[in-house]
Amino acid sequence: MAWTWPRIERRGALVWLAAIVAVGLWQGNTVWFAMQADGHAMPWSRPYLWELTGALAAYAVSWIPFATATNAPRPAGRWRRFVAIHVAGYLAFTALHTGLMLGVRFPLYRALGWGHYDYGGDSTAFRLAMEASKDVVVYLLLTGGFGLLAAWRDGQRRALRDARIATELRDAQLRALVGQLNPHFLFNALNTISAVMYTDLARTDRLLADLGDMLRAGLTGDAGPTWSLIDERAHTERFLSVMLARFGDRLQVRWSVDDAARAAQVPRFTLQLLVENAIKHNQDARRPLEIAISAQRAADRIELEVADNGRGFGASPGPGAAGPGTGLATLRRALELCHGPAAALELATASGGGACVRLSLPAERAA
Repeated sequence: MAWTWPRIERRGALVWLAAIVAVGLWQGNTVWFAMQADGHAMPWSRPYLWELTGALAAYAVSWIPFATATNAPRPAGRWRRFVAIHVAGYLAFTALHTGLMLGVRFPLYRALGWGHYDYGGDSTAFRLAMEASKDVVVYLLLTGGFGLLAAWRDGQRRALRDARIATELRDAQLRALVGQLNPHFLFNALNTISAVMYTDLARTDRLLADLGDMLRAGLTGDAGPTWSLIDERAHTERFLSVMLARFGDRLQVRWSVDDAARAAQVPRFTLQLLVENAIKHNQDARRPLEIAISAQRAADRIELEVADNGRGFGASPGPGAAGPGTGLATLRRALELCHGPAAALELATASGGGACVRLSLPAERAA
């Protein structure tokens, strides 16, 4: 995994500086009261300088636990990486913190006319061990705090992204659905239903139900941007029932869906958009159009494929046939909104010479 440097915002850095100064003053006040209780006749300025320099030195190197909390927030199966990052981060933090703190105190004592700063003489090693042991607690508190802050920010970003996805994707879905239904798809579907209603009432009833469910799925205002592959297949099969009634033997569809992929989340209308694209692009074909739809799970990925034996992407549509239109553009936008760079869409030539669209998505499940 690549190392990511966290972005430090000016406002957050100033708030953190104010908090550090407040902690330093509070610590200095505590040490001064303790010294008074023990009868030490030392000016009050000394403990305040000690604690403030220690706190400000911790502030200066607090980017280290910030970076480690960002790059190793939790083990998640990578214990070696997690432990290595935090051990290295702690060692760097305590070394720089102690070095900077002492490096500031010595010249400050001389500048303020307080003489030589005595850090302990012969007991310096024990004092350094004391600083290192205190820094364990400081490092854990900082990484935990930064981790919680990062998790909260990620939650806020996800909420905003989900709201944007829901708005933009629903708008794209509605535009695509209106394009299908007004006038071509809806008129053709109604004409198809009208043609069979006097000869097969049961089939007419099923087609009307499928058309109604398609409309309901597309026009539901509170629908999420994704649904399970099971729901996507059911929606696509409703669309295909109308297409099969219209084209009859000129259209053949094969499904191959891995059971492990059924619960994975996919953008709504993904397969339907690809199947519709294949039909529209090849509706004037002289031979039967065969469409193969497959979905497989490979590790933590879902691989979807829609292939046909039509004219392919390189050929120009014949008279009366529609080109790919906005279907693929809509799908690309949906994938970008839902998964960003984690999703991939590939256009290829099918084994029979037709078009093949392959999708690779993270295997996410519904919350």
